[in-house]
Amino acid sequence: LFERHAKYGHTEYRLEPNVKTSPGGLRDLQTIGWVMKRHFNAGTFQELQDRGVLQQEELDQLRTGQEYLWRVRYALHMLNGREEDRLLFDHQRALAELFGFYDTDASLAIEQFMREYFRCVMGLGELRDVILQHFDETIMKAAEPESVVKLNRRFQIRNGSIEVTSDTVFEKSPGAIMELFVLAAQNEDITDVRASTIRLIRRSTHLIDDKFRRNRRNRAHFMDLLRSNKRVALYLRLMRRFGVLGAYLPEFGRIIGQMQHDLFHIYTVDAHTLELIKNLRRFFYDEYRERYPVASRVIRRIEQPELLYVAGLYHDIAKGRGGDHSKLGVVDARAFCKRHGLSRVESNLVCWMVEHHLLMSSISQRQDLSDPDVIADFAGLVGDQRHLDYLYVLTVADINATNPTLWTSWRASLMRQLYAETTRALSRGLENPVDRKERIKETKKLARAQLVEQGFVDPEIDEIWDLNSEDYFLRERVEDIVWHSCAISEHRDPNKPLVLIRQNSSAGQEAASAILVHFRDENWLFAVLASAMEQLDLNIQDAHIYTSAKGHALITFHVLNSNNQPLDHEFDRVEHLRKTLIEHIQDPDNYTALISRRTPRQIRMFSYPTRTRMATDMNKGYTWLEVISPDRPGLLARIGGIFYEYGVVLQNAKISTLGERVEDVFFITDQDNRPIQDSDLCEAIARTIREELDEQTPTQERVLEI
Repeated sequence: LFERHAKYGHTEYRLEPNVKTSPGGLRDLQTIGWVMKRHFNAGTFQELQDRGVLQQEELDQLRTGQEYLWRVRYALHMLNGREEDRLLFDHQRALAELFGFYDTDASLAIEQFMREYFRCVMGLGELRDVILQHFDETIMKAAEPESVVKLNRRFQIRNGSIEVTSDTVFEKSPGAIMELFVLAAQNEDITDVRASTIRLIRRSTHLIDDKFRRNRRNRAHFMDLLRSNKRVALYLRLMRRFGVLGAYLPEFGRIIGQMQHDLFHIYTVDAHTLELIKNLRRFFYDEYRERYPVASRVIRRIEQPELLYVAGLYHDIAKGRGGDHSKLGVVDARAFCKRHGLSRVESNLVCWMVEHHLLMSSISQRQDLSDPDVIADFAGLVGDQRHLDYLYVLTVADINATNPTLWTSWRASLMRQLYAETTRALSRGLENPVDRKERIKETKKLARAQLVEQGFVDPEIDEIWDLNSEDYFLRERVEDIVWHSCAISEHRDPNKPLVLIRQNSSAGQEAASAILVHFRDENWLFAVLASAMEQLDLNIQDAHIYTSAKGHALITFHVLNSNNQPLDHEFDRVEHLRKTLIEHIQDPDNYTALISRRTPRQIRMFSYPTRTRMATDMNKGYTWLEVISPDRPGLLARIGGIFYEYGVVLQNAKISTLGERVEDVFFITDQDNRPIQDSDLCEAIARTIREELDEQTPTQERVLEI
């Protein structure tokens, strides 16, 4: 059982579960039957109920769940014309229609169908655990000596498991349901809840009514659980599993089994929420300091972690209702805070986190963090270090709870940079923002000093730094500027492109590999390089393009490999990558802008129109273009080709892939390095991008004439 569940991550919530072998599936029901048949010689679940092994409500749940899974499995076989037990995305869509679901403004039919499925298998998984634990306690360990320690009139510890002292405890004192979880979380001698008590809890959830929720003692118990030093996440999970959390917080009950039909969110909303709280607890553990160094340090400064847990519980509580879930969630969060006696200051902080829980991630991935104005605006919204600390750890926990593969070394470095820059801005005072010219001046001074130490003289440095835009000295670090300058100085052949790769662009594990390209300024250069890098299985994270008055381009890329890791220790491959990029630049005549590789099956299931947004910022000196589209091979190369055709100069790019979706931001100008002010041209560019990405299939090729 354990080994089979391990193949599915020990969770019922898989994007594409197996009706037969996933946790909560038909094989689990067979496992119960096999165990009971072996030890009770029972051939049916009914016989187990007749002998008192199963309770009536458990028998009803087993029968209902089994019949439902049989129907789903039969429908899968019927749709495929053969045996097929995997609920693949394309099957889910067909099954949703077959089972009578239809799209609404709040949720898709496929999401409604999968919610019903997840609720079924979660209930069966819970029942499986209870029955097997009961079997283990009453039969397999029946001969073991017992140790019973009384906690109070209602509870005792039997062999490490907490249990009620009487079957009437909850009936006489419903608040004891909440008390049990607080005792278990705060007592290290308790390892779990006894099966007989779990059964009693399951039968008693009807007692959690409005009167129960209004009871001050019950509310205090819940806050005591959130304030526990240990096992908060564990017992919140058990409360959810036993039906208590959804009954006590009806708004949470509504998101149980709620899924989102994409590859970005790999958990249902309730599972994601509890995983977020588990991540917050992990930040306290020494074994996670290396993976989350900043979050582990910051969370130890937070005086009230329970406010983080409340914000975590409510940050996605309004998913599936339609509208902005961040704003809708604030209403529920504020009501919770009021019911549970939080002060006005505490309530405001919780609600602020719920409303802005997506902000830090969005800014770090989609805006230019080298721009002092971006940092100043964010610092102004945050207001103080306390709010920044709370939001940072919540955001890191949220990203990792959405999809652990999203926490790449590059994304971690962006979050760290935004946190550090904002901390400095707050320390200086919001009334003392960084001056762009002063920062550029300071960067030049430090880089020039290092180059002089290596034997450069000022005229040499000035010639290398003869760029059309001083943004280079805002975006690039001093050590990278020195690296670029030395490499350009040593490069002797002006007709041959300079391509260098630094395997790890910053110290520590949170990094990406840097690629430097220096060549004559050609508008097709980005498209060629984007295509080449995709063929080489490199994932571009960002790109900066700088041009000189003498007609040269300096491009810096940050890339990760196909496993979303820097190119550390890939020495042989790095040299191959460098030579291949040079070959593509030197022979662009037959350049194929689009990759002919097939789009992965899962991504093909998510088709929606490409969306674009454009805005011109005269103060910043660029036009801003956002492209949101399903991912596919060759996407960046296609966009680069369109830029070439329209004479657009790419200055900066922020690349973000979220599951099957890309959310890329491009900072572009005309060929005179000025913002694009022609509204007709802007619309033509955006329209062409939408048409190119939506109309061409992944296997089509489009040759760019250079």
